[in-house]
Amino acid sequence: MVTFYTIARSVVKSVLMPLYRIEVRGIEHFPKEGGVLLCSNHIDNLDPPVVGITAPRPILFMAKEELFKVPVFGKMLANLNAFPVKRGASDREALRKGLKFLKEGKVLGLFPEGTRSKTGEIGEGMAGAGFFALRTDAQVVPCAIIGPYKMFRKVKVIYGPPINMEELRSRKASAEETTAVIMSHIRRLKEEAY
Repeated sequence: MVTFYTIARSVVKSVLMPLYRIEVRGIEHFPKEGGVLLCSNHIDNLDPPVVGITAPRPILFMAKEELFKVPVFGKMLANLNAFPVKRGASDREALRKGLKFLKEGKVLGLFPEGTRSKTGEIGEGMAGAGFFALRTDAQVVPCAIIGPYKMFRKVKVIYGPPINMEELRSRKASAEETTAVIMSHIRRLKEEAY
């Protein structure tokens, strides 16, 4: 079935792929079915669409609540599989939605740092990624975006193999520790690319 998401994805892909010479690696690691928690570093506002056009499955993203209040843009975000989250507070409704999507076998995309890195370095992640990883049996896929976004210069998007969460889940690790493990995998993908 053709949806707004599939049409928008196709249009955005036709523009961004040649403009930023996007190179995708590791797509074979992406699970073909079941819940997936996709965790990426965050360097630019273009990260969500770039991950959206390079991942092989539709992605649901959390987006800051304020964006949904912008006329037309808010409606468009909702049609692009995004849902609102209150920043700076524990948003129970957004957490419930994220868990529901993962349990339904969908792909939830997160940028655990919560905000863009001004330096391009990968920062510390917030506990939300660990929360979702520990409370579902979703596969956790790390992703590294390597920029900068400069026209006609290469941007790399690297997907790593799913992270083994068994030990962390069995010993009931904290969300913070789990997020730190996820971030270490994203850092490693970036380091290995150089």
